Amino acid sequence: MLTETLFFDTLRQGLWVATVTSLPILTAALLAGVGVGLFQALTSIQEMTLTFVPKLLAIVVTFWMSMSFMTETLITFYQSRVIPMITGG
Repeated sequence: MLTETLFFDTLRQGLWVATVTSLPILTAALLAGVGVGLFQALTSIQEMTLTFVPKLLAIVVTFWMSMSFMTETLITFYQSRVIPMITGG
């Protein structure tokens, strides 16, 4: 039986897993955005694609590099919390 405490604890842990798995991508986007913004401020270039393309490339590269970490984190969460709740174990 799913108690209220177990539900909220699983929800809390799920939100923490979501935060941890999204942190590398958000950090890369933040650093790329600050770098491009600084470059634009220093050179007075106000091209819209200049902000979009480097962020997209940084996000794709970071996702590719941290994909195994994200997958392992999600698999561990599902195997330790979600699947036992579904099977009743």
